[in-house]
Amino acid sequence: MNAPPTTRMRRALPSGHRERLMRAAREVSFLQGTRLFEEGGRADRFWIIRSGTVDLDLHVPGRRAVVIETLGPDELIGWSWLFAPHTWHMGAEATSPVRAYEFDAAEVRALCQEDPVLGLGIAEWVGGILAHRLRSARTRLLDLYAPYGSGSLR
Repeated sequence: MNAPPTTRMRRALPSGHRERLMRAAREVSFLQGTRLFEEGGRADRFWIIRSGTVDLDLHVPGRRAVVIETLGPDELIGWSWLFAPHTWHMGAEATSPVRAYEFDAAEVRALCQEDPVLGLGIAEWVGGILAHRLRSARTRLLDLYAPYGSGSLR
């Protein structure tokens, strides 16, 4: 498929790498309420949202799943596919109708093995997303639990 690369991907990956990755994409859609994956399940694919929203959630024993983050257009859904043991660390549910590019994880990992420079680019792209999400989660936790919110105490 010659799908157009997303804005964030354009900033993160050189054009040749984007084109190779997007050739592995297929267009999919999900109805509101569709579960994309469950925590602990096999992480065999990932998505880039074109339109709509998806909640990432965590299972809490004895309670409803807790929404950790809501993702929207141009955002990556799923990083567990890149790291062994390739199992989901969270769950995900479409909170509106979603259109997305879907990627087969094994195919993309094979591309990364064939071309280590591409693999490094994808690892840095996904790593950058993870770092951003960890910083965001830290800020939210500080806002919830720190005595003075997320402001610096220096």
